[in-house]
Amino acid sequence: MTGSEAEREGRDSSRADRTAELNDAAAAASAGDRRARDHLLELIRQPILRYCRARVGPAVRLQTGEDVAQDVLMAVVEALPRYRPSEVPAMAFIYGIARNKVADSLRASGRDKSDPTDDVPDRVSNALEPETGALRSAEARQLRVLLDMLPSSHREVLVLRVAMQFSAEETARAVGSTPGAVRVTQHRALSKLRAMMAEQLSEPAT
Repeated sequence: MTGSEAEREGRDSSRADRTAELNDAAAAASAGDRRARDHLLELIRQPILRYCRARVGPAVRLQTGEDVAQDVLMAVVEALPRYRPSEVPAMAFIYGIARNKVADSLRASGRDKSDPTDDVPDRVSNALEPETGALRSAEARQLRVLLDMLPSSHREVLVLRVAMQFSAEETARAVGSTPGAVRVTQHRALSKLRAMMAEQLSEPAT
């Protein structure tokens, strides 16, 4: 086994461990275990915050990304008694709540879902390595404009893979696609971002 293969296997194992921990916490919390509920909220707090910041941004007229993230966490607590572990993975259940809250916030503020985001959170998945340099090398304002130019389906895949730390399989279930199609969408979105960045960098300053 090569070094890169060992590293990938280690990351896959770590992802599986996190998923199992999340599923276990959600199952126990849905049965009324308060300690498990608190642990679940700690596990999802940062991914949810990154997702809401990426989809809503920090300065919506009515709500910030932080406000929406708080709403999501409260909604998760309220929905836990209805969660059925055997029917859906915990993160997919939580993502559904987050997606609805983000949509509600954007509708309430009179914006459509294509509004630019403030930033894109740090990468977790090793499959997103080309994105790291591209996204981190861009100014936040430039990145907002570029992300706004992507199709909404491309942007959603990137946010799920990065902010929510979904695997290709989990992302596919969330958006009603296939893992192969998710990887293709991700590749096209990253290629488009790099091309747009290169184009902007090549333009003479005014």
